Amino acid sequence: MYKIFLLLLFPVLLSAQVQMIKGSVTDTENGKISSADIGIYNLKNELIKTLKTETDGQFHVEGITIDSIKITVKKTDYIPFERIVDPQKENELKIILTKEPQEIEAVVMTKQKPVVTRKIDRLEFNVENTNVSSLNAWEILKKTPNVTINNDVIAIKGGTGILVTINDKKVMLTGDELKNFLENTQGDEIKSVEVITNPPAKYEASGSAVLNIVMKKNKIEGYRGIVSSKYVQTQYAKGVVGVSQYYKKDKLSLMGSYYRGFGTYYREGTDYVNYQESQRRWVSTMNRRDKNRAQNTVNFNAEYEIDSLTNLSLNYSGYFSPKSFGTYVVPTLIYNSQDIAESDYTTINDHQSRTINNSLSFQIDRKINKKTHLSWISYFTGNNMDKYQNVLTHLNFAGEVPKIDNFFTQNKTDVQLYSTQADYQWKDKKLEMESGIKYSFVKTMSGLDFSDNENGSLQLRPEKSSLFDYKEHNFAVYSSLAYNLGKWNFKGGLRAEMTDLEGVVSEPYERNKNKYWSLFPTFYVQYSTESKHEFGFSYGKRISRPSYAWLNPAKSYYNLFSYYQGDPKLKATIIHNLNLTYTWKGWNLDLYYRKEVYPSMEISYQEPSTNNLIYYFTNIEKGQAFGASLYKNFQIKPWWTLILSENLEYNENYFKGLDGLLYKNKVWNWVSNVSTAITLDKSNDWKMEMGHKYYSPGIQGTFRISSAWSAYFVMNRKFFDKKLEASFIFNDIFRSMGQKISTKYANQDNYFLDYGDTQGFTLSLKFNFGNQSVKNAKTIKKTDEADRL
Repeated sequence: MYKIFLLLLFPVLLSAQVQMIKGSVTDTENGKISSADIGIYNLKNELIKTLKTETDGQFHVEGITIDSIKITVKKTDYIPFERIVDPQKENELKIILTKEPQEIEAVVMTKQKPVVTRKIDRLEFNVENTNVSSLNAWEILKKTPNVTINNDVIAIKGGTGILVTINDKKVMLTGDELKNFLENTQGDEIKSVEVITNPPAKYEASGSAVLNIVMKKNKIEGYRGIVSSKYVQTQYAKGVVGVSQYYKKDKLSLMGSYYRGFGTYYREGTDYVNYQESQRRWVSTMNRRDKNRAQNTVNFNAEYEIDSLTNLSLNYSGYFSPKSFGTYVVPTLIYNSQDIAESDYTTINDHQSRTINNSLSFQIDRKINKKTHLSWISYFTGNNMDKYQNVLTHLNFAGEVPKIDNFFTQNKTDVQLYSTQADYQWKDKKLEMESGIKYSFVKTMSGLDFSDNENGSLQLRPEKSSLFDYKEHNFAVYSSLAYNLGKWNFKGGLRAEMTDLEGVVSEPYERNKNKYWSLFPTFYVQYSTESKHEFGFSYGKRISRPSYAWLNPAKSYYNLFSYYQGDPKLKATIIHNLNLTYTWKGWNLDLYYRKEVYPSMEISYQEPSTNNLIYYFTNIEKGQAFGASLYKNFQIKPWWTLILSENLEYNENYFKGLDGLLYKNKVWNWVSNVSTAITLDKSNDWKMEMGHKYYSPGIQGTFRISSAWSAYFVMNRKFFDKKLEASFIFNDIFRSMGQKISTKYANQDNYFLDYGDTQGFTLSLKFNFGNQSVKNAKTIKKTDEADRL
């Protein structure tokens, strides 16, 4: 077809005269404008050529073979220029650009945007220019519709295993490292947060849902910096100091940041274990206090624009925690059937750990034309962790001679990940197509050395030590298609992933090898009426692969009678999501159903013969939930808003007990979040917010989790023409976030009381210098395998 088309045009090409156009671009004061984007189009609006003006504002275009063209000139902060030109009559142009009126910027700064926007495949929470923009990314996620964070675990509509991305690029951190990273991400750099319950085919299939943080883009050239500090007072003090610097000039954008955190972390807990066989009750009190004097977070982004169609991006991020240490003194009382303490033991756990995470990424983006876009990315992640503990136990059992038991463990884990992928996108006014391919390889090595004094002196015990070697290859291809038909929007896609894994345990020797293909379809439909009622339906299939630490079968001892253990045969969880949505005038209603096949989670069980309390990761039989989410932002006054976010869910888990019987754990769960925000001055520099969250009782496998609630207060004030910003946050005002987690079935009867030290206040200061209109450089793409570190 392409050759026939050229043949038909051949006579025209012969008769056309090759033209050249040159010109200059200046502002209204005759200032030369460099690096302005110039586009040459034919009269069918098809792109022919792009170029940029020189440092003196000059440009020239050669090889024009048609009689009439359209020329466009664009430059940030200037009104775009567009004109039809006849090259035979006008071959020298003088183009004058007019600056955008300053009043427009002022209006943008104070305009109230819709807080929530419903799209066909996601819910968009607009953060820019709202009260929450004064918070960090971690606090913003807590206020995002359908998102809950309880005990630092992120969940969407009750589903955990959430993937966090920035500008659709995976964040390669998990757990405390992810929280630390998000706490150091400034809220005024965030444009919106997208809640994607059923992620499209282009997203990794792993995880029950996706949270995508959309950052503001670079627009104005210049340099700026931020110096910030934060003081946190809970049971003990903590702090963070850091500096971020941003630079953009012509084709180059740079961003670098360094944050150092330090402090003491505290958690209260009490374990209760009732043994029916011996009619005894064991009660252990463990108040954990750990010190960390150096949590170093480093991030560097560089983006270079080769031309108007091609971008190169480089990203490095690192997290270094050289030493976290603490000593736990844990007394345990053993009560007989008359509730008299007849025995006791005290555990002294002296421990320290080290964590290093390095991530390096390289990305190329290429626009083939106005409709077509290609991208390619490769990345490498290395994660290394060492943990040492010396556990001394003073035993004083009834009828036995008091004695001292001592054991020492050393755990080392090394994870290496490499991944590469390519993506293709074609987009028209009504039709959009996406396709891509990805390959990743993961290698983990975990070692445990166990020594005890069973033979009279501290000696290495090879039979209790272990080495775990795990390798995983993953190959994926995907394709999706979206179509806009007036009031109807349709989107569908299919992702295929092949997983090839092998895990080898040294002691006792065990080899687990598996290879499988999985298909992950997605489908969406949305209908909008003339009166702006929006109805939507979506279906998506997902997979939740276990964390690499969950696969390690080595016993990680808490004390002489309690340990944690993973399972190398742990299965991936298959998740089916169904959603019905309705949106009208800011009301957002979501009806959903979730089915989980072999959910993986941490549970516990007591072993009467050894008096051990064992925590381990395993697959339960199945889980399912259905519920409704409601969200509404009430604009009571221009300066006063009220936010209502409610989620009601019925959840049930099926699991097999140690007796081989099938048990069912079920609950109606209600999560409520009500808050109000007030702007206290006309310049929008002084803001206040207060609210509360309530969690009704919930379940997790064998666990039943008690209710909890929390009230909070936020005050934010900007000074000196917005260069200095001060914030005050008071969380868990009434210290009401303590919870009871219990297990009770067959001969299992245990529970623990847990309080995560959430009550406290935070004082933060941030000073901005340089050109404050410069925004963050684009964050590089990340990977879902890193989410399992």
